Amino acid sequence: MLFNSIDFAIFLPVVFIFYWFITQRNLKLQNFLLVLASYIFYGWWDWRFLLLIVFSSLVDFSIGIQLGKQQNERVRKQLLWVSILVNLGFLGFFKYYNFFLENFQTAFSFFGHSIQTSSLQIILPVGISFYTFQTLSYSIDVYKKQLEPTKDLVAFLAFVSFFPQLVAGPIERATHLLPQFYRNRSFDYAKAVDGTKQMLWGFFKKIVIADNCAEFANQIFNNSAEYNGSTLLIGALFFTFQIYGDFSGYSDIAIGTARLFGFDLKQNFAFPYFSRDIAEFWRRWHISLSTWFRDYVYIPLGGSRGGLLKKVRNTFIIFIVSGFWHGANWTFIFWGFLNALYFLPLLVMKKNRNHLNSIAEDSFLPTFREFIAMFLTFLLTVFAWIFFRAENLQHAFSYVAGIINKSLFTLPTVRPSYLFLLLMFFIGVEWLGKKQQFAIQKLFAKKPKALRWSFYIFLIILVFLYSSQTEQEFIYFQF
Repeated sequence: MLFNSIDFAIFLPVVFIFYWFITQRNLKLQNFLLVLASYIFYGWWDWRFLLLIVFSSLVDFSIGIQLGKQQNERVRKQLLWVSILVNLGFLGFFKYYNFFLENFQTAFSFFGHSIQTSSLQIILPVGISFYTFQTLSYSIDVYKKQLEPTKDLVAFLAFVSFFPQLVAGPIERATHLLPQFYRNRSFDYAKAVDGTKQMLWGFFKKIVIADNCAEFANQIFNNSAEYNGSTLLIGALFFTFQIYGDFSGYSDIAIGTARLFGFDLKQNFAFPYFSRDIAEFWRRWHISLSTWFRDYVYIPLGGSRGGLLKKVRNTFIIFIVSGFWHGANWTFIFWGFLNALYFLPLLVMKKNRNHLNSIAEDSFLPTFREFIAMFLTFLLTVFAWIFFRAENLQHAFSYVAGIINKSLFTLPTVRPSYLFLLLMFFIGVEWLGKKQQFAIQKLFAKKPKALRWSFYIFLIILVFLYSSQTEQEFIYFQF
């Protein structure tokens, strides 16, 4: 079920009414309703994949129980490895089987040997990368004794399948989200209003910004050989805003929806395009995934401890694995490798934690130095997104070659004026709200009520005015 669909517009109020008006006095019944609603939400695409998420949940629930009982360290490690192998085994089969098979065949052909293999028509279960990492965090944290194993199966099933963030995050840690299913919840009007505002901003990002940028980004990327350098650059810029509006828009809708039901999810995006270096960008982009890899891969590898070579090795591993997490394509791996290269000078010069505060912290506008740093970081990010969006590496390099020539200084053949105006409005609002959890959280908070409501109505009008006739899937559903 898509957030931007008629189905969800009916589904959400129905669940909301049952949740707050029928099951409010019974915590277990509330949790059971959330499990039922989440399975309906997820099964809307293909009910068969419900078996996968239920099986994965039951495996980790059982392993958690056993880890709580078991004191023998060797047995505890074996239990943890069962969880890791089951979860990553499912993920590897559904997401990477054909990729490894095709590259295995290509490797043999390179050495003059031909082998016959047959790929499988595997459908990638929506959200498998997200809920796999979420349930893995539970097993790992229980193993580390950072979390007591739960004996409440319904609460655990609700934690794994919680519908607002099930298919595209944020990837919630068990230490943060699971305890919220144990506590009695009462309706909080202020929290619901805040959640509704965040949902509105998320819908604006997705429908007005991302979907309209997608129309032109797809046109340019799919026919890149036909366009001059300036148009290709415009296409890369449109995709840069498309992927941000699409993914952070989903996160905003998810976080806002969760607040309607009394839950707090972690912030997943913190205005990453206002970053002053790549290290800051990765502290602000897809925060739940970045911190997951930091805590469960980077730190166990040794993190920043040890010599420079070890730090460089760990950095490349984390970025390349992050790239591969996004999909079975060499473009994603190269995208991760490229970001590691960007990060390397900061690591070597020990400047990777220089910008921990917000840009223009004590002023309205950035300093000249901050602006240049932000602009250069943005350009590096745009360049990297070309590889993320391209069909394959050959397409990516030909796209880059198409930009870097004298036609870059000619007028673009695709220049939708209305979209540039929308992007300027979007960037302006994001800048005004860059110190908040989401851009419009406290925008006009001290202004007259009429002004605030006029602004919200204006956003709603834009959402309806620029909405597509067909439902547009979110980019990260494919990951």
